[in-house]
Amino acid sequence: MDNWLPTLIVATPEQGFDLAFKLSRMAVKKAQPSEDVREKVRKDYEDDAESLIAISQVVAINFQTIAAANGYWR
Repeated sequence: MDNWLPTLIVATPEQGFDLAFKLSRMAVKKAQPSEDVREKVRKDYEDDAESLIAISQVVAINFQTIAAANGYWR
């Protein structure tokens, strides 16, 4: 996991979205390194619409960053 983010440059918007999702997941993993705790709290938000919308917002913000880094694929 030493070099999990070598670049923000990707070939397509779909790859950019995948990277945005990975950035979001890695932020959670770094903030809460215990896999057991992450699994336990997942039950608290997996059926909560507001939590899922919040997750989508985080991914969208990361996608904006990646899109800008890639010149919006123009």
